[in-house]
Amino acid sequence: MDLLKKLMEIGFTEYEAKVYLAMLSLYPATGYQLSKESGVPRSMVYEALKRLHAKGAALETVDGRSTPYRPLPPEALLTKHAEDISRLIGELRTELDTLYESKIDNRVWTIQGETAAATYTAKLINEAQEELYLVLTDDVLAGLNPEIVAAHDRGVDLNVLLTGESKLDLGRVAYHPPLESELQDLTKTIVVVADSGEVLIGSTELHEKKLATVTRNADLVMIAHQFVWMEMFT
Repeated sequence: MDLLKKLMEIGFTEYEAKVYLAMLSLYPATGYQLSKESGVPRSMVYEALKRLHAKGAALETVDGRSTPYRPLPPEALLTKHAEDISRLIGELRTELDTLYESKIDNRVWTIQGETAAATYTAKLINEAQEELYLVLTDDVLAGLNPEIVAAHDRGVDLNVLLTGESKLDLGRVAYHPPLESELQDLTKTIVVVADSGEVLIGSTELHEKKLATVTRNADLVMIAHQFVWMEMFT
């Protein structure tokens, strides 16, 4: 587990992360001691400590002519970080939504990244008002179960083709024959048609360039809709 990299991913600089990690096992400690322990140059360690103290990630005191430091305990650090991020995301969600204007666009778009594709999939299900036509694998069904239940509860007409072994007791559900799923390469495919207005077609396999395709092109949406319908009812 690369702790240095993970700390940098949540906003620490490289030197801050090295000094914080050193403090976890060496405290109280002076900047000189932490420089030796962490490998951060003495010329930079005090600046890193100053920033860590400003972030609340390090505590300092005065002991004679020296200034010892100790770390904020990891649980407190991560709780504080999670609260800060949650607050920031809440503010951004409100402010960014005021700038965003949804537009009708017939082009075909690709989404790269598993998390981005999963988020967009959940968005389509959450925003559906009338009907959903879905092709889902076991893993995707498990991940989207709260969104699917919520859609059913608000009266959305659910039509779900399952390609794995999981069961679903909501809406119309068809279970695709395993051999046919393999032959048609459906065991790794996700299809979401929302309100006959937008379709997402994706894969549970990570690809170098893309993971999912989305479009509001009426012809392509109709083809996807008809594909799911025919696989379910013919």
